[in-house]
Amino acid sequence: MSALPDRILHWRRNHPGRSLASAIFFECCRGACHLLFTVLYRFRRFGLHNIPATGPLIIVSNHQSHLDPIAVGALLAPRATHPIARIGLFKFKPFGWLIKSLNSIPIRQGEPDTAAIREALVRLESGAPVLIFAEGSRTFDGELQEFQRGVLLLLRRARCPVLPIAIDGAFDAWPRTRTFPRLFGQRLAMAAGKVIQPEELLASDDALERLRTEIESLRALCARKLYTQSHRSQ
Repeated sequence: MSALPDRILHWRRNHPGRSLASAIFFECCRGACHLLFTVLYRFRRFGLHNIPATGPLIIVSNHQSHLDPIAVGALLAPRATHPIARIGLFKFKPFGWLIKSLNSIPIRQGEPDTAAIREALVRLESGAPVLIFAEGSRTFDGELQEFQRGVLLLLRRARCPVLPIAIDGAFDAWPRTRTFPRLFGQRLAMAAGKVIQPEELLASDDALERLRTEIESLRALCARKLYTQSHRSQ
């Protein structure tokens, strides 16, 4: 009898500052997308034990395709991610409404956007995990690109733990040269690494390179797992 009230309290806790209706909408979207990813791409997740259950968190990821934010949302479940997304994605109002309702934070690229940083800090202060794609845009070839300094700007202001994560297979499923994703024959995996404390990362002479190395290692892990899975199914 208490299952539904317990679930509602659980959703409330994982959606700080949001209405119950928006929390339910988010969870329904996430559940549907996770199911589709599992059916279409045999989606796999690794390193779940590395994800903190509570508290502010800056999630730093590579960026292979438009599928990435959805995959990160599934990886972080039951926590609700707050992705930083380029403002151009909000111009088409129905889609803009959708991604805003799914916690996205608009940011202007190529210029300092103090409003976006302030909003990200507000979300972090509420205990939410904020997602940032360190390359700034989708990869052109599936490989990691140069990391942008916006990650360090947010970290210096927030001073909260950093969770490196990686995705692999999303580029093959939906490269930026295709209008629509491939729905069959592809596999998708994500991995979460160990949390890095802000003092440790900021003390490094090359914090961005350390993050890039961590994420490349996680991406390679995903690639190996997908390769093994593919050959076992043949």
